[in-house]
Amino acid sequence: MKDPKVVVAAQPTRGLDVAATEYIRKTLLKMRDEGRAVLLVSADLDEVLMLSDRFGVMYEGELMGVARPEDLTIEEIGLMMGGVKLEEIKGGKAA
Repeated sequence: MKDPKVVVAAQPTRGLDVAATEYIRKTLLKMRDEGRAVLLVSADLDEVLMLSDRFGVMYEGELMGVARPEDLTIEEIGLMMGGVKLEEIKGGKAA
């Protein structure tokens, strides 16, 4: 499709060299800036944090929380990856 409204990018840079990775990342950001919805699924946490406007963590098929990357710490992300819901973390119940 030449003009998609939604793009699903699953592990888009896995196994690529540095130049190809940079090209893919710039292309995804360009698509976002053009108004397309980009769903990025990646095991590369740095990549997800760098490219995402919103960030969600799933644990055992359940969404633990969604937030803007700048509103989360690495520790909070780690807790969500371990099965703690974001509202519990932000509410102080997960310490």
